[in-house]
Formats: sequence, structure tokens, C-alpha cells
Amino acid sequence: MLTHAELKAKALQNPAVQAEYDRLNREEFAILDEMLAARHAAGLSQAQVAERMGTKAPAVTRLESALASGKHSPSIDTLRKYAAALGKRVEVHLV
Repeated sequence: MLTHAELKAKALQNPAVQAEYDRLNREEFAILDEMLAARHAAGLSQAQVAERMGTKAPAVTRLESALASGKHSPSIDTLRKYAAALGKRVEVHLV
């Protein structure tokens, strides 16, 4: 089984995938990468995160999928709940 990082590296070897990734590479991907890395580092499944957030697993799946597709930006409150479920906090910086 490939890790997320291995799968991403393999997919990006395809020039068409790399071009589309570069085109879509915006803040949502950075946030999603951080969220997934934190969830995996915490050793939690989507269902476990959902339980800690007081919601159901499909809500966490939708949250992560929406960020991947760029079709939805979660609220700060939702990001705070997700972070808290992982023992983290959200920081926002303007640069």
C-alpha cells in the first residue's frame, strides 16, 4: 500500500498530472496537505476525527474532498474543530 506522499510523487511523474496540479496548486492544497499530515501523524482515521469533532465520518470525508477539489472552502470554525480533534490549533497569517 502506498502512502499519500508516495502516491502523490508517483502521480506527479505524469506530465499531464503535474501540469494540472501546478494549475490548481493554491492555498487549499497547502491546507489539505497540512490537515492530512496532521491526521496521519496523530494516527487517526476520518471516523475517529469525526467522532472527536462531534460529527459523522462522511462530514470529514466531504471536508477533505472539498479541499482537494477546490470547490469549497471550510469555515474557520470547521478548521478549528478539525484541528482540535487532532490536538492542534489553527493559525492564520497574512503575508
